Parts: sequence; structure tokens; C-alpha cells
Amino acid sequence: MLNATEQRILERCDALMDDTLALTRDLVRGYSVLGQEHGALATMERWFGRLDLPTERVALDAPGFADNPHRAPARWSSEGRYNVVSRLNPDSGKPHLVLNGHLDVVPAEPTDMWTRPPWEPWEKDGWLYGRGAGDMKAGIAAMVMAVQAVRQAGVELDFPLTLQTVIEEECTGNGALACLHQGYGGDFALIPEPFGAQIYSGQVGVLWFRLRLDGVPAHVLDTRAGSNAIEQILAYLPAFKALEDEMNALPRPAPYAALDHPFNLSIGKIEGGNWASSVPAHAIIEGRVGFPPGMSTDEAMPRVREAIAQRYVELGGAGPEPQIEFHGFRSEGHLVDLETPAIRLLSRCHEDLVGEPPTHYLATCTTDLRAFHVQGGINGTCYGPVAQRIHGVDECVEIASIQRVLTTYALFISRWAKAEPGAKRSLP
Repeated sequence: MLNATEQRILERCDALMDDTLALTRDLVRGYSVLGQEHGALATMERWFGRLDLPTERVALDAPGFADNPHRAPARWSSEGRYNVVSRLNPDSGKPHLVLNGHLDVVPAEPTDMWTRPPWEPWEKDGWLYGRGAGDMKAGIAAMVMAVQAVRQAGVELDFPLTLQTVIEEECTGNGALACLHQGYGGDFALIPEPFGAQIYSGQVGVLWFRLRLDGVPAHVLDTRAGSNAIEQILAYLPAFKALEDEMNALPRPAPYAALDHPFNLSIGKIEGGNWASSVPAHAIIEGRVGFPPGMSTDEAMPRVREAIAQRYVELGGAGPEPQIEFHGFRSEGHLVDLETPAIRLLSRCHEDLVGEPPTHYLATCTTDLRAFHVQGGINGTCYGPVAQRIHGVDECVEIASIQRVLTTYALFISRWAKAEPGAKRSLP
């Protein structure tokens, strides 16, 4: 049952829905692919200021962060890169709540496949469209406006509350990790990833790889004088499919044991050569493979190397061996502790608003929960709006589900405020 204060909070959520959609649209207009996140970051700084929320920048090139053992290696510089964070009551001794969302998006190209340009938000039949609308700018807008709704309803927020809007979730996880490395942690993390109004219960390990094969360039007047790297590298695709089968055949912890094919391979990028009338001298494949919780990245990487080495032998062992390297994600999987008081509290909030307990969602991908898990042993979960075609063409988010996240988060925040001083990692 909702009390009078909580009813007032829901009324403020309704009143703030227009602002929630406005912030979502503003964020979508900032096409925040890797290296171009500054527009979205500036949008968050502007909205935090408008809402009278303190604002800080948390650098990805902070002293010592390059040596953090959980930091994923990247092929680009971290110089000048940062997250935007808002901290309320950082010195309070009460339990610390972190709301985290990522501003970065994956590329939308080829954009001519979209109904409208992906950085121009539009609405149709109860859905808001645009790159990042679902993954996960609507969730960020909802979590920020949930804080505003609670404040406008007159509830005193005297506990530590941190709003993290981070970058590099889609490629390294280093944005959230940089926050934790610099002390922006807490006792529980809640992330509005677009998996719907259900409790996120686990995620797989993820490893990015890059395979390069060198050939011999030659003029096409005699292609036999060269060695075609593009044609040769395609012969390694069966090795990756065999690796995927191997990962899915391994013993795995419950509840992943009940899933038919949880550890997926993606060959996400291929390039090679430099001229149509030349035998290509090089080819590159970049991809991602999932692996079970309980397996470390140090155990997963040799399996990739062995798969390539075995395929090289099968192909006759002629010519230079392919070069394999790992950059970007090297994230361990883990299971969420669903018995913690914070997750029980979130479940009660959902049930009081919806009328039935939330379901659980077991992911075959990874999220920034990984950073909280490995860096600080901080439990958390995801609970967010409903999105379609994330990472695809005409990505969209259901507007009604944005409001559901807004109200659930606001109720959760107001009830979290009742935790006793010093009751770290516990709630009433």
C-alpha cells in the first residue's frame, strides 16, 4: 500500500513526464558514439544545473587508473575523456545508493536504413525512436527525474545518493570503473538498462578479440604472385564458431545451465586491403565471444588463441600465422545476489505499483554492473524500460515503460531514505 507521501511522489512523477521525455530527446540528439560523447555529456551538465543538482566530472585519465587491474585495454587514448556525476550528501553515514547509466551508443550506420536520421528523435504509436533512445538514454532521464520527483514531493534526501552518467559502457566498461576507482562507489547500484521492469539476475563474461592476417600484395595482372589476406581470413570463421560451441558445451552454474545457448559469438567487424585492383595485403576481423560466469578472462583468452592455432594447422600451416590480440571488453560474468535487502525493496516497490511480483531476467550480455562487482564487491541490478531493436535499425523505447521506471525508481529512492544511519548494505 502507498501512503500519502508516496501518492504525492507519484503525482510529481506524472507532472515530470514531459521533462523526462525532453531530456531523453536532448540526449538522443547528441549522437554519442565512441569519441563523440561530449554533446551528451554537456546535455547532462546542463540538465543537472537546471535541476539544481551538483555536477562533477570524473576523468578516465585519472592518476593510477591506467594500472587498475580491472581496466580494459583500449586502442584509443583516455586523455580528456570523462563522465558526468552528481553526488548528494557524500559525507552522510547512511547507506549509499548509486544510480548509473551510460551515455555512449553504438554506431547507427548505415543511416540510410533508418526511417529518419537516428539522431533526430521522433515518436509514433507510443514509442520514442532514435539511436540510444532505449539503450539507454530514456533510462537515464527516468532515474534523474525520479530524484527530482522525490525532492519536489518534500521527501528529505539526507543519505548519500550518486547519479553516474558514464561513457565507454559499450566497449570497455572503463567509464563506470573510473568512477569506482576514484571513490564514487556505494552500497547498491541500480541501472536502468532496457530489459524491462524485471530484476536482472546475472550476466555472462565477455571478451573482445582482434585477428589480423597478413598476405602478399600484388598487381591483379597476376594474382597468383600474391596471397589474398581477405580470402584466407574467411577460412578462420569456422574456428570461431567451434569456439562458440565449445563455450556452450562447458559446465555452467545454475541458472545458466537451463539456457540452451547463452554464450554467443559475434563477428562484428571485418576490413582488409586498400585497393580494388590489388591483392589485399592484410585483413582484420574483430569480434566478441561470451563465456560462463566463474571463468576468468585469463582462462578465456587462451581458448581463443588455441582455436586459432588449431585452425592454422588444419589449413596447412602455410604462410604467416594470424595475430590475435584482445582489446576492449574483458569482463567476467557474475550472478546477482537476489536475496539482498535492496533487491527485496525494489521488488516490493514494483509489486506495490504493478500488483504482482517482478520476474527475473538472466542476461546473455554484460552491463556496467561488472565494474561494481569486480572493483568494490558492490551488489546491484538492472531494472529499466522496454526497448526494441537496440543496436539495430529504428531503435525505440516504449514511452509507457519510461513512466513505469520513473515511478518505481522514485518510490525506491523514497523508501531507501528510511534506512538507519550506519546501516551499510542493509535496509529496513
